[in-house]
Amino acid sequence: MPVPDLSITEFSAFATVLGFVVVLGFWAARWRRPRDMHNLEEWGLGGRAFGNWVTWFLMGGDIYTAYTLVAVPALVYGVGAVGFFAVPFAVIATPLVYLMVTRAWSVAHVHGFVTPAEFVRARFGSRGLAGTVAVTGLVATMPYVALQLVGLSVVFTTMGITGDWPLVAAFTLLAACTFRSGLRAPALMSIVKDVLLLWTVLAAMLVVAMTPRGLANAFRSAADHFDQTPTVRDGLLLGSSGHLGYATLALGSALAMFAYPHVLTGVLAARNRATVQRNLSALPVYTIALGLIALLGYVALSKGVVPVDGDVNTVVPMLFRTVFPDWFAGVALAAIGVGALVPASVMSIAAGNLYTRSIYREYVRPHATPAQEARVSRYASLAVKLGAVACILVLDPQFAVDLQLIGGVIVLQTVPAVGLGLFTAWFHRRALLAGLVAGLVTGILLLYQIPQIGADDRTVVRAHFGGSSWPLSHLGLSTGASVYVGLLALGVNLVVAIAGTLLLRRRGVPTGPDLTRADDYIADEGDPTLHRMTELVDGDTAPPTHSRTAR
Repeated sequence: MPVPDLSITEFSAFATVLGFVVVLGFWAARWRRPRDMHNLEEWGLGGRAFGNWVTWFLMGGDIYTAYTLVAVPALVYGVGAVGFFAVPFAVIATPLVYLMVTRAWSVAHVHGFVTPAEFVRARFGSRGLAGTVAVTGLVATMPYVALQLVGLSVVFTTMGITGDWPLVAAFTLLAACTFRSGLRAPALMSIVKDVLLLWTVLAAMLVVAMTPRGLANAFRSAADHFDQTPTVRDGLLLGSSGHLGYATLALGSALAMFAYPHVLTGVLAARNRATVQRNLSALPVYTIALGLIALLGYVALSKGVVPVDGDVNTVVPMLFRTVFPDWFAGVALAAIGVGALVPASVMSIAAGNLYTRSIYREYVRPHATPAQEARVSRYASLAVKLGAVACILVLDPQFAVDLQLIGGVIVLQTVPAVGLGLFTAWFHRRALLAGLVAGLVTGILLLYQIPQIGADDRTVVRAHFGGSSWPLSHLGLSTGASVYVGLLALGVNLVVAIAGTLLLRRRGVPTGPDLTRADDYIADEGDPTLHRMTELVDGDTAPPTHSRTAR
């Protein structure tokens, strides 16, 4: 389908909503304005004082992104049942994240940690391991930010706005409000994002319900469509060879969710453990919306939606243009745009914090002042956005979801050091570093071996980095099954880490000093050992005595 014509009414509604959100992002710098914005406590974590409602919207905006609004239904539209792996992934992820981040919140507040790499530095006493975790997190975040930019760009394409200037303009505005307001910007913007998301999903489902035979017709149309395609990789139901790939995609994505730096950033901004626990307990509500949004891929097939210039990522925006009047379509497209801007802001802030605390301060300027840290983090967040643009140009994935899945392969390799490190210090620091490197090398080599296959199941569109599921046929097996590369690489990582720890301990090689205590992992607001408390932020009482830090 050629590029659609630009609708003035639609564009006006889109620009109005998006403009309001951007202005809100700039104004956020004045919301609960601290005496000094020039430190990471305030710029990068919002003063660690967000309450229940703000944390709820921030975490929802942080986790449910353009991946939800664009990538998942596009995958369902393109291949069918496999695209629904995101639903069990979200169900599995919540309890896993709950177990880990509540402990992470406490130990981070006791010691004043801003990044997961700082925790690794204190837990295992290794600058090298912490630095490698930081670099891994930075590299993994860029494809995820790129996914958000893809979501924004397909909106412009769908509206008939061609060229690179719209994306550059939106990128510049995003960078400017993030640079000025820090985490407070996406915290307020996420409230508007969630309202728009709810409104759009309910409206779309209402349109489907008013259509004769509703979802039944959508499923029937999807089944007929997949029956007529030349490939055996799609279908309304999973084929026998697709079960393993589906299960490993869901499990691997769930494990990777906690490991992304931006998820921990949203958690550390909460004022106490109870706020984190309450919000994570209720977060599965978003999974209902995720399932409904995934169904829009089938609805688009039933409505005869054709992607713009063959780009399957445009199917949901085109569906909105098909079923909604112009003004409402503009608002719905703005929901996708805001759904891209909010997480991109949080991700770039998290990456900026990661670089500043775990690379710049550790290796470049150990005695950096708080103002210097905040300044470096701001500029680092800009660099991450530029890196995300490079990811789009280099990877050029068939489905936008592959950007998130490839990033997941990389960030999964930090799980032994960060995730398991929250529960045990048994692993040896050198073994963890060796395992991390082994996992990264394995993951990259396996990704390199995956071609992008055309719709006829024979044509090779691109020889390398064509997806994230590794065919078991590479092992000489006569099967069409595949496995998510992230889990295979994580398996190698864990084997090396465990075997290395046993070997190093047998040889008596000393481990690094653990600067944390068991009580640090259950500390809560009001505990005198906390590094930063709500009372300090709000100025109600005298600052508490800071505990030891791992600096």
